[in-house]
Amino acid sequence: MSSAHHPRRIAFLGDYPPRQCGIATFTQDLCEAVSGAAPDSDCFVVAVNDRAEGYKYPPRVRCEIQEKEIDSYRRAADFLNFNNADLLCVQHEFGIYGGPSGSHLLALLKEVRMPVVTTLHTVLQGPDAVQRSVLEELVVRSDRLVVMAKKGAEILREVYDVPESKLDVIPHGIPDLAFAESTGFKEQFGMEGRKVLLTFGLIGPGKGIEHVIEALPEIVRAHPEVVYIVLGATHPQLLAAEGERYRLSLKRLAEDCGVNDHIIFHNRFVSLDDLKQFIGATDVYVTPYLNEAQVTSGTMAYVFGAGRAVVSTPYWHAQELLADGRGVLVPFRDPKAMAEGVCGLLADPARREKIQREAYALGREMIWPAVAQRYLEVFQHARADRKASPRAAFAERTLGSRPLALPPRQLDHVIRMTDGTGIFQHAIFNAPNFHEGYCTDDNARAFILCNLLDELGDHPPSSNLNRLATSYLAFLAAALNYESGRFRNFMSHGRVWQEDAGSEDSHGRALWAAGTGASRSRDAGHRRLSAQLFERGLPAVSLFSSPRAWSFALLGIHDYRRRIPDSPEVEAIGMELTEKLVGAWNECATDEWPWFETVLSYDNARLCQALILSGRMDNHPEALDIGLQSLRWLASIQTTQAGCFRPIGSNGFYVRGGARADFDQQPVEAQAMVSASHEAFRATHEAKWPEEAKRAFEWFLGRNDLGVPLYDFATGGCSDGLHADRVSENQGAESTLAFHLALAEMSAAEQAVAHPLPKNTTPIHT
Repeated sequence: MSSAHHPRRIAFLGDYPPRQCGIATFTQDLCEAVSGAAPDSDCFVVAVNDRAEGYKYPPRVRCEIQEKEIDSYRRAADFLNFNNADLLCVQHEFGIYGGPSGSHLLALLKEVRMPVVTTLHTVLQGPDAVQRSVLEELVVRSDRLVVMAKKGAEILREVYDVPESKLDVIPHGIPDLAFAESTGFKEQFGMEGRKVLLTFGLIGPGKGIEHVIEALPEIVRAHPEVVYIVLGATHPQLLAAEGERYRLSLKRLAEDCGVNDHIIFHNRFVSLDDLKQFIGATDVYVTPYLNEAQVTSGTMAYVFGAGRAVVSTPYWHAQELLADGRGVLVPFRDPKAMAEGVCGLLADPARREKIQREAYALGREMIWPAVAQRYLEVFQHARADRKASPRAAFAERTLGSRPLALPPRQLDHVIRMTDGTGIFQHAIFNAPNFHEGYCTDDNARAFILCNLLDELGDHPPSSNLNRLATSYLAFLAAALNYESGRFRNFMSHGRVWQEDAGSEDSHGRALWAAGTGASRSRDAGHRRLSAQLFERGLPAVSLFSSPRAWSFALLGIHDYRRRIPDSPEVEAIGMELTEKLVGAWNECATDEWPWFETVLSYDNARLCQALILSGRMDNHPEALDIGLQSLRWLASIQTTQAGCFRPIGSNGFYVRGGARADFDQQPVEAQAMVSASHEAFRATHEAKWPEEAKRAFEWFLGRNDLGVPLYDFATGGCSDGLHADRVSENQGAESTLAFHLALAEMSAAEQAVAHPLPKNTTPIHT
C-alpha cells in the first residue's frame, strides 16, 4: 500500500507496558510494528491505568485513562478529537475497562470523531446479558472489527449478527525468530541433554497446569531426561485476591507426584529477549487450558510461529492453528492423553521436526511486519467506509450534552470513622465521637455502600473495600440475637449492647443490608453470612407496624430474591409487606394528601421506592401506581420556587393540616429522593425522574436554601444537616454515608446512560 494512503495520526487504545499483562504487550508490539511499516505516520497510545498512580510510560503514551473513572474516558475522547487523530485502534477485553463488563469504553467511543478499528481479544459464544449488550454496542461504534481466528469471526456472525463485510481476520502478531535447534539454547540454562517442555504466560487456575504435572510421572518414566518449565508470574488480579495459593498447590502436587526434580517454576514476567531464549530451548510446548471458548492465545502463537512442536487441549485457537497435523490435540483434563501426546512427539524426532518446520513456515504470515501491513489495509478500509463529516474538536460539549460532573470518590472520612468493630455513628467535627459508640443503622448503610462500590468498580484501591465490608458485616452478625430473631441497634464503645432489640426501622435496615450482601457481594463468605442473617431476621418483620421498616425490608427482599429467586417464604413476606403499604395508602391518602400517614417525617421517599420496586418486580400495578403517585407529590412539595431541593425539616416534620418544617434538612432525605427517583425512571423512563435525582443530589453540593455545600471535598465527609442559618459542623456516619450512597447511585445511573442495562438486569437499590 502506498504510504500516501496511510492515516497520518494513528491512536492505539489499551493497556501498555510497563503494566504487566498480555494486552499491554500486544498494544506495544502492534503500535511499534505499524509505526515501522508506516514511518510517515505518527503513532501514539492512550493507555488505561488500573491503579491511581499510573505507570512510568515511555513517550509513545500521550494520554492516560483511569480505568474506573468514566469522566476520564470522555476526557480521552476530547484529547483524540482535539489532536485530530485520523484513526483509533482499540484493543478490547472485557476486564480492562471500567463499568459493568467494561462499558465505560462506550462513553469514549460515543464521542470520538475518527474511524474506529477494534481488535477483539475475547469473543464469547455464551455471553451474559450485560456482556452481550456491551459487545453489541461496541460493534455499532466500531467501523471494523478484527479477530485473530476464523472461529471468532464465525461467532460474531452467528451469535451477534455482525455482517461479514465488517470483519477482518488477522493473526496474532509474533516476533520474527530464526528457525534453530534447541541444543544451543539449552546450554545457557545448564540443560544440556535434557528434553524441555514449556508452558508460559500469566499463571492462574484456568491454565490447567495441574494436568501436565499429573502427566509428568508417565512422561518421565519413558523419558527420564525431561524437565518441565512453568514460566510466568501469577496473574496480578489473582495475586491480589488470593496470593500464590494456586502456584503453591502446583508445587505440592509436583511433590506428591514425585516429579520435583523434573519441574522448574520461573515466577516472573519475562521480557521478549528472555522469552526468545526459553522458546529456543523448548522441544515441546504445552497448553493445557481448561476452557474451549478461548479464541486467541498469544503465548501459543509465539511458540508455534517460532517453529516449536505443540501439544494442546482443543480450545478454539488451538483447533485452528494445529489443524492438519501441525500439532497434537488432546482432550481437556486428561493427564493420560497429555502424557501420550508428549511422549509420542519425544519418541519420534522426525515427526517432531516435520511439525516444527510446517509451523515455522505458517508462522511467517504471523510475524509483526506482515501483521502490521494487514492492519494498515484495514485502517484504510475503515477510513473509506466512514462517510466524510466535519470533526469539530469540542462539538456538543455544552453543559446540556454532558452528564452532571460528579465529585471524585473520596472515602477518607468513611475510613477514619471505622475501626475494627464497625463505623462510629457520630462525629465531633470530622473526628469520630467514641462516647456515642456504634449503631446497626449506620453499619447496615456502610455495608450496602461497600457492595455497591465493589459492583460499580468505583473505589480507590487504597480504600481496602473488602476489609471495610468485613467489619460492617461482622457488626451486623453480632447485632442479631439468634434466639429472638431481632437485631439490636446501639452498642457502646466498650462493645456492650444497649438494648435487647433495636427499633423496627433499624431491623429493617439490617435486613436491607443483609439482602444486598446475599445478592451482590463478590465474596462468597460474605454472601453466605448475609443470607443467613437475612433468613434469621426476616420473620420478625411480619409483626412490625412501621411503614419504613416494611419499606427497608422490601428493598432487601427484592435484592435477596435477585440471587435466590426460588424462595416462597421470602416472596410471601414480600407480598405481605407490599399489601401493608398499599393498605396504609388506601386508608390515609386523599386528593389533597396523597400519602401513607398523617405526617411526613423522615426517609419519606423510601416508601415510594419500595412500592415502585414491588410493582416492577412482582407485576403489581396498584403498588406501582401508588409508588409513582406518592413520589410525584413528594417531589412537588420538596422543590422550591427557585428549583432547588428542600426536604421536609426534622424540627416538627409536616403534619396534615399543619405547617411544614423547612429545617433542619437531613442528608438522608436527599439520598432517599435520589434512589427513589432513579427507581421511578427505571419503571417509567420518564425524563422527569433523572432531573429529580439530580436536583436532590445537588442539594449536597450547594444547590439548597443557603447556597452552601454540605459535602466536604477535602475530607470526604458530609455535614449532619442544614440549619436555617448554617450547616452543621459535625460529619457523622449517617450523613456521610448518605452522600456516598447518593454519589454511588448517581454513578450507577450515569453508567446506565452511557450503557443501558439489558432488560431484566436489576441495579442495586441504595
